[in-house]
Amino acid sequence: MTGVPYHHGNLRAVLLVAAEQTLREGGIDEISLRDLARRSGVSKSAPNRHFRDRQALLAALAVRGFERLDDEITQAVARAGDVCAARVRAAAAAFVAFAVRDGALLELMFTMAKTEGRSDVGTAAERVFTRLGALIEEGQASGELRGGDTTRLKLLLAATLQGIATLVASGRVPAELTDDLIDDAVALFRG
Repeated sequence: MTGVPYHHGNLRAVLLVAAEQTLREGGIDEISLRDLARRSGVSKSAPNRHFRDRQALLAALAVRGFERLDDEITQAVARAGDVCAARVRAAAAAFVAFAVRDGALLELMFTMAKTEGRSDVGTAAERVFTRLGALIEEGQASGELRGGDTTRLKLLLAATLQGIATLVASGRVPAELTDDLIDDAVALFRG
């Protein structure tokens, strides 16, 4: 991995970028504050000004991941227009694209969301699931999506999409089938 240039005032962002690169390239076990400091060209104690320990860094990385996922879903939904089914399909495609591209990050995000004492991660995760729930409620109100318990349906949708992403990312399903699988998943929720 190449070092990420550090400029005064942005060390936190540099460390998060370096941590994400390390996660992609070597996995979570390779992430250490000391190594990130070395790669960023700062003293080994410099990261402690932003993250009290490795867990705090991982939590910040998870929050950043949920924020990016939420932004990608929001933008996809905005581009999809006014038809709810198209909006749900756009959200589903954004979720799967993120999960395929950043599977290790998504795994970290969900792991950290369940970590006791990490309400910041839980709050960031809830924004994503609230957005999916709102789309389901919208579709139910318009008759485009089937009725039922919104909480269970959003969990089922997220699980289905994460499953698609896992199958595609692992190569067990050819990438060219991704769009068809997303269409099939959304069809399961139609009214």
